[in-house]
Amino acid sequence: MKKRLSSCTAILIGKKATLDGSTIIARDEDGYDGINEKQFLVHLAKTYDEIFVSKYNGLRVPLHEKGCRWTSTPTADRSQGRWDEQGINEFNVAMSATETEMTNARCLGHDPLVKDGVDEDAMLYLVLPFVKTAREGVKRLGALIEKYGTGESNGIAFSDHDEVWYLETGAGHQWVAQRIPDEAYAIAPNIMCIEEIDFDDPDHFMFASTLRDFVSHHHLNNNLKGFNFRNIFGTQDEADAYYNTPRSWYGQKLFTPSVSQSPTSQNIPFIQYPEKKLAIEDVQFFLSSHYNGTVYDPFGTYASGDDKQQKKFRSIALDRNQSSCILQIRHDVPESFAAIQWLNFGFYAYSPYVPFYTNIEKTPQPYQVADHYVDPQASAYWRFKTLQVLVEPRYHEFINQVNAYRELCQSHAIQHVDQCDAQAGEKSTAELTAYLTRENDRIASWVLDQTDHLMSDLVRQTLMNSKYQFERGDNL
Repeated sequence: MKKRLSSCTAILIGKKATLDGSTIIARDEDGYDGINEKQFLVHLAKTYDEIFVSKYNGLRVPLHEKGCRWTSTPTADRSQGRWDEQGINEFNVAMSATETEMTNARCLGHDPLVKDGVDEDAMLYLVLPFVKTAREGVKRLGALIEKYGTGESNGIAFSDHDEVWYLETGAGHQWVAQRIPDEAYAIAPNIMCIEEIDFDDPDHFMFASTLRDFVSHHHLNNNLKGFNFRNIFGTQDEADAYYNTPRSWYGQKLFTPSVSQSPTSQNIPFIQYPEKKLAIEDVQFFLSSHYNGTVYDPFGTYASGDDKQQKKFRSIALDRNQSSCILQIRHDVPESFAAIQWLNFGFYAYSPYVPFYTNIEKTPQPYQVADHYVDPQASAYWRFKTLQVLVEPRYHEFINQVNAYRELCQSHAIQHVDQCDAQAGEKSTAELTAYLTRENDRIASWVLDQTDHLMSDLVRQTLMNSKYQFERGDNL
């Protein structure tokens, strides 16, 4: 069986740290292949009466309970599992699964990973349809991991209109979850992130029933005092310093600029406090960034870094970007249309984020299509991936046009949400879901049309500036 590998970046923000009081969890889903056809789907409420069997690793879990409506961004090819990844359910619980992490060999020796455990491919399907709060999501996933084990070390984000949680799996059956303080944000690259655990604070920490005994019995606590989960279970090796910690460094440089840290520091805190209220646009910029404005920018846009510096650290925006989601639960509107899933397919630095309400009957048709055959007109995924192919070889020539297009789409998105909110407040319960479904279709169509116009312009410019042009002389 082929192992699916991914390498993602996540950010979580408490409600008092955002501009409008929203809770936000967001993640870039990347892969080691440049192609990973993505869809955006909604699954309607139903009663589950089945034995779930993972096509990825053979995990078997009985499901006999009522489930609610939920959204997802799965891979179109289900031959190796579901991989639902990110979504929001009808109770406005958001879940993002997962952020790939690493557990050290010592802990894995005492509690090995479980070959047919609860892995990334199945987590959303087994949890999101069945929970009404973020806290319930943590407890349900934690119980599944303790019972069935896991074959991966991962970080999973949950949120509702009040709370934001981050759960990490360490070794085969161990896990811990921390509530992000309301005034704080947290950035998660591909390393173990949670630090000091307070076992006597159930409002902010949850953990496996076996965790303390496991660590004590096997003499794993290497801290002089306290219980630092990252130090006990994490890797903290040289690869982390160049592949992972620079992404946390850059995010905290953006949002907490007064704090001076090294990009390669292994002690960059998980929980941090912003020096301004964070807006959706701040999250979008971070998730589509590439060390902009520093010598480490691989595009060499403004800073004067040399080739070695520009290739030193793993960038957030890179060729294997697939799907980025910002899961926003708002406070200033009724619950029936408070949840928005901002979705970006393709190369995040070139594509716009599109706001989709999640109280819907179906998703826009182009977002449901992502076949192996490249069809930019039928498929939103392939439309944005084709844009990536056009822009990447001529980045410096096209980036100003691309940025203008992205800003236009964002301004229109904000206007669209304002207008929809105003109209949604006047709709009856029976009318609302159909209305939001139509409005999702409308914003999708508008953004895809703008993308077509941009691609048309870029193709024409490329053809007009071909270096192989040859003018006829007067003698021909």
